[in-house]
Amino acid sequence: MFKKIAFLLCLIVPNFVFADDCLDYKITPKITIKSPVWTKSVVQPLKSMDVLHGDVIATLVDEFEITTDLTSIEDGFCVALKNIDVIIGYSDFLVQIDKSHQIDSCSYNAILQHEDEHIRAYLSVIEDNQQIFQKSIENAANSIAPIFIKNEKDIEFAIDKLNNELQSHPDIILLKQQIRAEEEIRNKYVDINDTGETLKKCY
Repeated sequence: MFKKIAFLLCLIVPNFVFADDCLDYKITPKITIKSPVWTKSVVQPLKSMDVLHGDVIATLVDEFEITTDLTSIEDGFCVALKNIDVIIGYSDFLVQIDKSHQIDSCSYNAILQHEDEHIRAYLSVIEDNQQIFQKSIENAANSIAPIFIKNEKDIEFAIDKLNNELQSHPDIILLKQQIRAEEEIRNKYVDINDTGETLKKCY
């Protein structure tokens, strides 16, 4: 039994040695954050809406594209994060207005004005939190160690693993949760501060 255990240890230890060797090739990734160009569409559903007058459906985009650095070492390669290009923000807004409001009527325009306030609330979440985004992504990226691979053909596997580690990092998960929480808070603020006077003037 002792001989078998010793033999297994001999097989395992070199892989850890190679993985540790890759720490020498860790670099600080360059992080670029951009917001997508957004569009707005206004529609009137054929069926009456469940909400009183209208609403906004916002599509949030969070895309991470990584570039790696490949270094040849004895018996293999080290794959490290080099660049991270992030697109985070809203790609489009779908405004829905109940069909009871005729297009370009006073009430239609009043509702559209209110929904535009919601769109501004969504956009402010992204605009006001750029430094937090940068810090969260930096913290996540800096905690990810390079990966050792034996063959250059395994680089795609390494890239996928690094990308998964990045996006599953607690700082990134918390960042996305914070965005959703701020969406809710800011949109509630819009509704609370709308007295309805603009719409009332239409009747």
